[in-house]
Amino acid sequence: MGMDRRNFLKTVGGLALFTIVPRHVLGHGYIAPSDQLTKGIIGVGGMGRGHVNYEGTRLVAVCDVDKKHLELGKKLVKDQIAAYHDFRDLILDPNVDIVHIATPPHWHGIMSVEAAKAGKDIWCEKPMTRTIGEGKRVMEAVEQYGRMFRLNTWFRFKDPFYGLGTPVKPLKKLVQSGMLGWPLKVTISKHTGFDWKFYWVGKEYLEPQQIPAELDYDMWLGPAPYKPYNAHRVHQNFRGYWDYDSGGLGDMGQHYIDPVQYILGKDDTSPVKVEVDAPQQHPDAVGVWRSITYTYDDGCQIVLWGGDFGDPNTPYIAGPNGNVYKNFVCDIPDWEKKLADYPEPEPQISTFLESVKSRQPFALNERNGFRSATIVNMGAAALRLNRTLNFDPVKLEFVDDEAANRLLDQPSRAPWNI
Repeated sequence: MGMDRRNFLKTVGGLALFTIVPRHVLGHGYIAPSDQLTKGIIGVGGMGRGHVNYEGTRLVAVCDVDKKHLELGKKLVKDQIAAYHDFRDLILDPNVDIVHIATPPHWHGIMSVEAAKAGKDIWCEKPMTRTIGEGKRVMEAVEQYGRMFRLNTWFRFKDPFYGLGTPVKPLKKLVQSGMLGWPLKVTISKHTGFDWKFYWVGKEYLEPQQIPAELDYDMWLGPAPYKPYNAHRVHQNFRGYWDYDSGGLGDMGQHYIDPVQYILGKDDTSPVKVEVDAPQQHPDAVGVWRSITYTYDDGCQIVLWGGDFGDPNTPYIAGPNGNVYKNFVCDIPDWEKKLADYPEPEPQISTFLESVKSRQPFALNERNGFRSATIVNMGAAALRLNRTLNFDPVKLEFVDDEAANRLLDQPSRAPWNI
């Protein structure tokens, strides 16, 4: 996959329209006159169009393979902005500081790596990647080229955490205090305040349909296997197909699981086992599941219950010495008074603008984001194979399971690869 568009982009007359000088053009340590960073969004469907005004950035370019989406993207700001059909053109646009990737997940890995190679900082939607192998290469590329990376789920550092009714920081402080004991079991279910979106399921039989004139379907598929077009396969419904995502698990997994990884202090490792209780999955269409259980080498567990399954009385965090329930209810007597004597969790950079300026890692970056994406992708692999899988968190491969390891790095359709 060549990045041979530099000469073209250098001669684009429209570049003179932009009044903000990209920070990377000025050099490290210099700030653009407006103290803003410029941003280009790849994928301006619903998700991309909803992320225009984040953290001191100015939108200067959009890209989409659907002409209708692209036209909507061009109207996101009053200023004239660049509009591209091919993501490689946006990545090489010298006016863009930050590449925001808001495509379906099967594109996240390739686009993140190419953006890193081009010297751009990266803001990527969740899940970080669709496979563990892709995530590993994104992590390596971001670090090799010295880029800043933000994964766009924020609950480990801001906002109330769904049904817990509290930001994650007090939960982190309570766990690291040791008051609950060890090991801990965290249950993520409708009953604890986290409802998995089981409407993200695919249809097992899709009749081929005519491709709309506005959509470049071949480019939309990109590295994914070629399958005949059907409207249910693309845009809002793509999460229901294994080629592009992994249903409700892929949609909400990093939102729900990443803060748990942080709370448990597991940012540098992964579970060693994943077990599933689910119907046999269709090879193309994502289905539902009853439970997914992850176990770490120290005995800590993360248990996911789908739908209405699971015990309504189960605590969110269960420990040998105490439990935490929905709405941040803890059954340890005087726990709040006792907790006040313990140190606060280490501070995190929670504004990507600060991370880009200081060149210090964002709170949710390529390393810890890779680990929480790995948890999601371990679950997806176990669901697809419908069996328990053992995992080596150092080698980043499944143990003695050839079929599972084939899901680490799945074939990409030519010419797309990382």
